[in-house]
Amino acid sequence: MKNVLFVCSQNRLRSPTAEQVFSTRRDIEVASAGTNHDADTPLTHELVAWADIIFVMEKVHRNKLQKKFKASLKKARVICLDIPDNYEFMDPDLVRLLEVRVSRYLG
Repeated sequence: MKNVLFVCSQNRLRSPTAEQVFSTRRDIEVASAGTNHDADTPLTHELVAWADIIFVMEKVHRNKLQKKFKASLKKARVICLDIPDNYEFMDPDLVRLLEVRVSRYLG
């Protein structure tokens, strides 16, 4: 069982959508968080250490993750999905984009 973490800025639109979309899979555990201090679920060292794979939505999220959580990033593979903040929660276009881009790595 792999632990998969989805990360965006506020944890309100993109990463919670990804968490919901992939939460029904039986081969992975999923969670989501945001890099901003006022995110709905802020990113923590515990979440980073828990993850086997971390999907970030943009390069800025990867940069923040690597700067602030370097000590906890021992085992996780970090993958940037290059998904801009142009979508609402559970937007059908966002769901399709996530399914295509994440499936490359999760099968």
